[in-house]
Amino acid sequence: MKDTNVNTDTLPLSGVRILDFTQVMLGPCATQMLADFGADVIKIERPGAGDLSRHFFDQRSEQGMNNAVYSSLNRNKRSMEIDTKSPIGKQMVYDLVRQADVVVDNFRAGVMDRLGFGYETLKTINPRIICASGTGFGEKGPYAHKGGQDVLAQAMSGVMEKTADPSIPRSIYPTTLCDYTAGMHLVQGVLAALLAREKTGHGQKVSVSLYDSMIAMQMQEAAQWSKHREVLNWAAMPLTGVFDTTDGALVVVGAFKANPLRDICTALGIEDLSGEYPDLASQRASKPYLQGRFREVFATDTTAHWIARLEEQDLLCAPVRALGEALDDPQTAINGMLLDFDHPVLGPLRVIGSPVHLSDAPLVLRHAPPRLGEHTREVIDEFGLQQAARAAE
Repeated sequence: MKDTNVNTDTLPLSGVRILDFTQVMLGPCATQMLADFGADVIKIERPGAGDLSRHFFDQRSEQGMNNAVYSSLNRNKRSMEIDTKSPIGKQMVYDLVRQADVVVDNFRAGVMDRLGFGYETLKTINPRIICASGTGFGEKGPYAHKGGQDVLAQAMSGVMEKTADPSIPRSIYPTTLCDYTAGMHLVQGVLAALLAREKTGHGQKVSVSLYDSMIAMQMQEAAQWSKHREVLNWAAMPLTGVFDTTDGALVVVGAFKANPLRDICTALGIEDLSGEYPDLASQRASKPYLQGRFREVFATDTTAHWIARLEEQDLLCAPVRALGEALDDPQTAINGMLLDFDHPVLGPLRVIGSPVHLSDAPLVLRHAPPRLGEHTREVIDEFGLQQAARAAE
């Protein structure tokens, strides 16, 4: 699985050891990116069960509990089974911490402390250790011990409340927006803490939450509300919308031009409505009428026809596509966003690559997504844990 044309020792995080207690999405997408950058990520998993995503989403692969969802989040990691609730298991973790740089988890607030692996404990073992945690709502406050989940964060942060049109029912955003955003914030925190350690010589605690990440994502909206008590809703702009065509749908963003309404009318071949509706206020007041006119015309021809007409006017537009269509688009491959390999359990597998492209450190598949406990013996030997391992047998 190793690309022999790339010197992995020169990857940005080569030599950084990470103990990964994470599971499902928030934590694993963060530790996978750190692993892609070259860190040695050791996934600490429950004996016989492991990461919840090994079996929760897809039970078709029982050998090592690997499936496509789990595999999409856990490449370039090693898996070690440890019973962290047993005295011997705890000692093994402490021995690993002495030789590690970062410990990452995405449990509820307080769980790592109850397990005996909180930052205050681990820094007495290794003052250079960085403990990074991703929670649902933060480590303090009224929601600290509430179970965190992507949909809950969408609802409680204000993200779910807004729709493109008041007539559209509120709904769940179907992609794990909060998990991925918080995961990337966790990566930023770990990288910043590693840089800080170069200056100070000691580690620190890094904390992110689904809730905070969604609040942060609405920085423009929050400023507008705080200053003017006005709701800023980009999806509800009067000249922006999704429109059906004869063979699909397209989206138009009528903004960032001197007179986007005039240009939309030109593209559609209808009379110029910008004289009657010259500014944003009048366009907002007449949005149902304007979009109704657009909708009637868009429904008369194909998506490709209208995309060409809109682009002639230099309007922002795009076809609405399914994920499969996006994955098959040449641009996706050109951007290096697809990673194909032969998985030892699943066979041929395609997963998403890294969205961060470093010219001197291309993505290298050093380890296939590991089978449960695949590297337990290897890590025991490498970290000198044989005595504890024998005691556990």
